Amino acid sequence: MTELKNDRFLRALLREPVDVTPVWMMRQAGRYLPEYRDLRAKAGDFMSLCKNPQLACEVTIQPLKRFPLDAAILFSDILTIPDAMGLGLYFEAGEGPRFHKPVRTLADIEQLSVPEPEKDLGYVMDTVRAIRSELNGQVPLIGFSGSPWTLATYMVEGGSSKDFRHIKAKMFDQPEALHQLLDTLAQAVIAYLNGQIQAGAQAVQIFDTWGGVLSPACYQAFSLHYMEKIVAGLVREHGGRKVPVILFTKNGGQWLELIADAGADALGIDWTTNIGAARGRVGNRVALQGNMDPCVLYASPARIREEVKTILDSYGKANGHVFNLGHGIHPFVEPEKAAVFIDAVHELSAEYH
Repeated sequence: MTELKNDRFLRALLREPVDVTPVWMMRQAGRYLPEYRDLRAKAGDFMSLCKNPQLACEVTIQPLKRFPLDAAILFSDILTIPDAMGLGLYFEAGEGPRFHKPVRTLADIEQLSVPEPEKDLGYVMDTVRAIRSELNGQVPLIGFSGSPWTLATYMVEGGSSKDFRHIKAKMFDQPEALHQLLDTLAQAVIAYLNGQIQAGAQAVQIFDTWGGVLSPACYQAFSLHYMEKIVAGLVREHGGRKVPVILFTKNGGQWLELIADAGADALGIDWTTNIGAARGRVGNRVALQGNMDPCVLYASPARIREEVKTILDSYGKANGHVFNLGHGIHPFVEPEKAAVFIDAVHELSAEYH
């Protein structure tokens, strides 16, 4: 096994001492990079890019060639699991993901089976192996999945949604059916993430993008409960190292204490929660990842550095902070602004360690 040259990201997730605060960006491999747009055009479309391990590996590595990031994240999509379930994923220009066969009835739910990682999602496992080989121990590799609730929203709605009317109607009127769907998805995510870990992912993140649209009681019952089940089912040590788990619920700042009890090593928080207040609420139970507003990257270099310093001051002198944006980097951000952000985190954080 290749020795890691830079493991500060993994150490920070485990609340161990580091020299500077590690930093990576959600969607760091993506549309803001001209080299990504060129490669996507070469692939033909987004899913063709995801399903080509060689090209997906190249996309994953692209931002690391530009920036001194402390982690790479697998280039893929959260909807690979429902796609492998046979729902017919496709992308409509300007409208995002769509499914030819949305899941609307109990019969639809009962027809779903848990995909086998190496058989049904082998292209993802091949991509993980290719990335690990290409990284050669430069930085750790993050694997990921969508949360059961978030995956279910797309599956039941048939794509993106603003009001979540189909899945919320099912949640209130047919909760048993929705729980059956979420349980199947939890089993699928456990198998999928464990497959990524076996293939070489050194940390994993669960993206609960739409958990924040729920009421407190519904969040606990229909989202957090299933993430807790996933965390309990994950391989937590592989290749002689611990495999940290990060939970990220967008707009979930009001539930930090509950999420901290779910068994993960770290919580991702968006910019609507003060990170210092968050640290005060969760104490030393978990590390925290975040949480600069991605729109700060549209500002001047001086303003970007100022915001980085504000967040570092808020978190304070303590272990357990991974710097990130509060959500994915926007496609119209200039790559040079991302460089300012990453350099500022490394330069300004030394005094906190």
